[in-house]
Amino acid sequence: MGMLAELFVILLFVLTAFGQYNYNYYNDRDYDPEPDDEYPPAYHFNPNIQYGIPHVPYVTDCARECFCPPTFPLTMLCDNRKLKTMPYIPAHIQQLHLQFNNIESVTAKSFINATNLREINLSHNKLMSNMIDDGVFAKLPHLAQLYLHHNNLQEIPSPLPNTIERLFLGFNKISRLQRNVMQGLVNMTMLDLCNNHLDDSAVKGRGFSKLKKLMQLNLCNNKLNSMPPDLPSSLMYLSLENNSISSIPDKYFDKLPYIHTIRMSHNNLQEVPLNVFNVSNLVELSLGHNKLKQVFHIPKSLEHLYLQDNELEIINATMLCPTIDPMNNYRLTYLRVEKNKLKASISTYVLFCFPHIQSIYYGEQKVKDAQNPILPQFPMPHDHEEEEEEERGAWPVIHEEEEEEEEHGGIDHDDFNPYSY
Repeated sequence: MGMLAELFVILLFVLTAFGQYNYNYYNDRDYDPEPDDEYPPAYHFNPNIQYGIPHVPYVTDCARECFCPPTFPLTMLCDNRKLKTMPYIPAHIQQLHLQFNNIESVTAKSFINATNLREINLSHNKLMSNMIDDGVFAKLPHLAQLYLHHNNLQEIPSPLPNTIERLFLGFNKISRLQRNVMQGLVNMTMLDLCNNHLDDSAVKGRGFSKLKKLMQLNLCNNKLNSMPPDLPSSLMYLSLENNSISSIPDKYFDKLPYIHTIRMSHNNLQEVPLNVFNVSNLVELSLGHNKLKQVFHIPKSLEHLYLQDNELEIINATMLCPTIDPMNNYRLTYLRVEKNKLKASISTYVLFCFPHIQSIYYGEQKVKDAQNPILPQFPMPHDHEEEEEEERGAWPVIHEEEEEEEEHGGIDHDDFNPYSY
């Protein structure tokens, strides 16, 4: 009897469990699961449409010699591949990199299908002017940046499209500028002609003033004996280092109201007009490695002044700063005067006239009996290191002997490399 009772209980348990399972099974349709499309699969996502990226129908179309990155479908990389001729360029390409090859010519057929090009880098090749077909770049209606530095060009390729904004022609053999080469380049903002063979006759009357949007002009390392004429009023940056310029006409910079940086180191300047640099927006002025014998007025906007390696015997602070206005202070923070002929100490007037001065590089002078630079210092509480550091921070740092070659590899602070783009 006891055994029958146990079997009855087990059977009742099984039937109850089966009935519960059967109930849930038949009521499964009443359960409302999460919809399958709440997290749509990745392939439903179309970034080209959602984010406005232009659709590229032939992203796999690429020259055999080159590489077209899938993540940058509008770019073709053909640099450093020992190419001697121009490769095939698909129609959709906008950025073309051909630098560091052995390309000697650019023909009309080179860009026959590539009308969407916006940037071409042909630097570090073997291009010659007579091997570039006339107007080959003018047929590119969207071209904005053209890199042709480090080639063998004798003149600027012309004509160029009016869409050009940045033109790099440094380290060539350009000795002349065609008369109308600047015609129509209304959108150009940067022109680099450094390290060529340009003299005064080459730049005279060549229409720099027609470049109404030009902001940067690089003419360093050429053969100029005088300042380039007819610069556009929009200019902000002028590079004239390593020429043979001996003088600056009075009021030369008055027609450049936006000029921000003037670099004229390594020239033959002996004297400049007293007010020639007194322009309202000038921030950096580099006149190192010249033959200047006296200083001049500087604008209140100037922050960096480089006068190293000249013939200065005294820093006439009252000439640099004729008046002091507490409500409108001079902003000069950095001054270099090493390798001059300074004998006297630096006047304390410098501190009152230039309250923002932070560093003065006095360095070694060309005379043996030069005095050490002297500026007033409040007594330092040597017992309290933190207070000492705080007190020192209130006065400019005077560098008596600057070991440039060890710390900076022999390179001047004002050295400028226009090719570090």
